[in-house]
Amino acid sequence: MTQRESLEVDVLIVGAGPAGLATALRLAELIEQHNAEVDAGKRQGKKFSAEEIYLLEKGREIGSHLLSGAVMDPRGLRELVPNFDQPDSPDRAPVASPVLRDAVYFLTEQGQWQLPITPPFLHNHGNYIVSLNRLGRWLGQKVEAKGVSVFTGFAGKELLYEEGRVAGVRTDDKGLDRDGKPKSNFEPGYDLRAKVTVLAEGPRGSLTKQLIARRSLDQGRNPQVYAVGVKELWEVPAGRIDPGTVIHTAGWPLTRDQYGGGWLYSMPGAMPEGMISIGLVAGLDYRDPTFDPHEAFQRYKTHPLFRKILEGGKLLKYGAKTIPEGGWFSLPQLSTDGALLVGDSAGFLNSQRLKGIHLAIKSGMLAAETILDALRKDDFAEQSLSDYTRRVETSWVKEEMWKARNFHQAFEGGMLSAAFHVGLQMLTGGRGLYDRYRSHAGHERLQRRKDGGRARIVPDGKLTFDKLTDVYHSATKHEEAQPCHLLITDTDICNTRCAAEYGNPCQYFCPAAVYEMVEGKDGRRELHLNPSNCVHCKTCDIMDPYQIITWVPPEGGGGPNYENL
Repeated sequence: MTQRESLEVDVLIVGAGPAGLATALRLAELIEQHNAEVDAGKRQGKKFSAEEIYLLEKGREIGSHLLSGAVMDPRGLRELVPNFDQPDSPDRAPVASPVLRDAVYFLTEQGQWQLPITPPFLHNHGNYIVSLNRLGRWLGQKVEAKGVSVFTGFAGKELLYEEGRVAGVRTDDKGLDRDGKPKSNFEPGYDLRAKVTVLAEGPRGSLTKQLIARRSLDQGRNPQVYAVGVKELWEVPAGRIDPGTVIHTAGWPLTRDQYGGGWLYSMPGAMPEGMISIGLVAGLDYRDPTFDPHEAFQRYKTHPLFRKILEGGKLLKYGAKTIPEGGWFSLPQLSTDGALLVGDSAGFLNSQRLKGIHLAIKSGMLAAETILDALRKDDFAEQSLSDYTRRVETSWVKEEMWKARNFHQAFEGGMLSAAFHVGLQMLTGGRGLYDRYRSHAGHERLQRRKDGGRARIVPDGKLTFDKLTDVYHSATKHEEAQPCHLLITDTDICNTRCAAEYGNPCQYFCPAAVYEMVEGKDGRRELHLNPSNCVHCKTCDIMDPYQIITWVPPEGGGGPNYENL
């Protein structure tokens, strides 16, 4: 039996994204205030230490797995770091630019129509164009300066339980071969035992998925639905686009029954001159099993509106990420004995505004307030931690998400009916025709394959690229000789039933060419995996029609190394 070192801590935070970092930073600040009050005799009780807050991050460094569009509503960050945008402030954040120009277009294959009035929820004046991974690195530095114990390159492999309550996390074993047997450099994972465990893993987190299933935290909720965003960072010749420009699009190359849209953001200021962010978001509730989000994005760049900006430019970086789009009615129970859910792990995102960073930060701050109260009472049971839910429901988080509570669900019938429902929702404060619109898990909407298929774009290597070229630009690296982190319960279904019924959609929906159908020895096509390509977006875990794929974290430190994304 493997001997594991066990560490006892007060608080364990899994994931160093905006929500996890905000939890750590705010809690460290609250502990400072608490200790000062105890020292001054203004409060009775014991003191606490920020060193007893452990922050676990699977990426090789803080920020390496962070990716977003991103136009950030500054409300959450301003509450966390009030002077983040003051020019002479020591707390100044690496934000790229305030938004100076907004435009929304409806695209056809060769043309576009600019909306004469930008919908109120897409007004971005007062917001900032940011690189989320740079913002994460900056927040990480502030967290470490507060004395929080930060561990990068360690993945949470499984939750620990004691008498039914969450009691911490076991980290990944390092130095296992493909068969899961120890190599000469084997190092067993740690058992990190905590009074409170905060899951801040991002969308479809593996530990979050386990906890929600074990405790039925999604009972009575709408199923969470997702979208996948595929993004490239380009350097283009000077003068191609005005600084601070934000463009959003609907329509082509997505069909009328698909949810999603695209963007282009100019990123001057703190970024190298001439850098732009361009990407496409596609709802993971489409019907055509041959739809390929990466291929659609490559096609998107050929539109005349973007071709004239990109031609002569240079591809710098690539990444892909899933987004929780279900809204308020898809939020699971946010607390249970010994654990809290924050940020994208819980589903804090406003799909109407295309924004979640500010909600993630605020959820982390509210979790921190709840945790300090629990530490003071030495009570970490569900009833005590459920005060987090009360805080969320009485904050501007609910106020904002409530207005968009039925937004994504309005698109289940396609774009035309959505126009009616969304318009009605705007008139009724988010209600629409019904108090609560029902929805379906995205994979349930896939239709059986039909003869033929989509015409595919042929990448030219200048404007458009294949998946492997883009994966190269994500700087993705994994230890090759390790167990596969994509667990398929029955590969025979992939090779037979899925091939016949759906045409193996995994080879299309994966934005990193992890899944391939290759000819086997008997002449039949069989599934082949390339796990070293994985960019950790979790699309496969979400969109597999049989739900037999489970994404678990590979050896800590592996995955993409996003920069400026």
